[in-house]
Amino acid sequence: MAHASLALQAALKQVSAEMDRQFDLLLAIPSDPREGLYRAMRHAAIGGGKRLRPLLVSATAQLFGVDRTCIARTALALECIHVYSLIHDDLPAMDDDDMRRGKPTVHREFDEATAILAGDCLHALAFEVIADERTHPDPFVRIELSGTLAVAAGPAGMAGGQMMDLEAEKTSFDLATVTRLQAMKTGALISCAVESGAILGRAPQEGRTGLRGYARDVGLAFQIADDILDAEGDEALVGKKLGKDGAAGKETFLSLLGMDRAREQARMLVEQAIAHLKPYGPEADLLRDIARYTLERDR
Repeated sequence: MAHASLALQAALKQVSAEMDRQFDLLLAIPSDPREGLYRAMRHAAIGGGKRLRPLLVSATAQLFGVDRTCIARTALALECIHVYSLIHDDLPAMDDDDMRRGKPTVHREFDEATAILAGDCLHALAFEVIADERTHPDPFVRIELSGTLAVAAGPAGMAGGQMMDLEAEKTSFDLATVTRLQAMKTGALISCAVESGAILGRAPQEGRTGLRGYARDVGLAFQIADDILDAEGDEALVGKKLGKDGAAGKETFLSLLGMDRAREQARMLVEQAIAHLKPYGPEADLLRDIARYTLERDR
């Protein structure tokens, strides 16, 4: 775990273990013909991954002293959406990838039909988890969480960004369009994670401005770092095939800015993200560490 602070290392380890525990409970394998479906979901969801989005939910919610069960279940819902998106993204009709998180993708380990259904089920389970009163006793909080996640996952967010990414193989995008694409495809769910922590904490709308700025800048810095990893990373550490965007002729932050400018832009975004947290004291140090880690990670 390259250059992560001790506090961040501990937090990542704790959140990863909690997400694995939550998925293990959510995806208990039934003794009926759905067994293969559940095994496919478990294959994708348990073990591996950075768990960045759950960590952002947790780090933000902790600013407001939110109950741990509420945090864990909300983080689980977001990770359900993230994992479903990876399963579908890896399909032959999309990116056609064979490896994810250091193991065969779901359609390779099982089959395409099972992979599609596994993604569909995780998408549905995300909202089932949020709707449950165990996630939060206040129904208005649950409604806001659900609406925020739906927007982040849909045509104005992640799925819309994925469509733009598919179109990027056929046409040349300028920097503004690539920025919009990545703000939707990658940034929307990262922003949703931070927003969800604030919703759990019942933070007023006017009190979320800095957190939203933080999330926006971290999301873009994360994607620039991803583009750099795609060019320079170690496939064994990253756990998936690298260099595919360049091979497909897609414009990226790296192809449009060049390596030096891309690194500088990412560094500036991280500094801006941290500046957005100025109203907070040491209680926001984990969020600051997460911002710095976006540039330093090796996977």
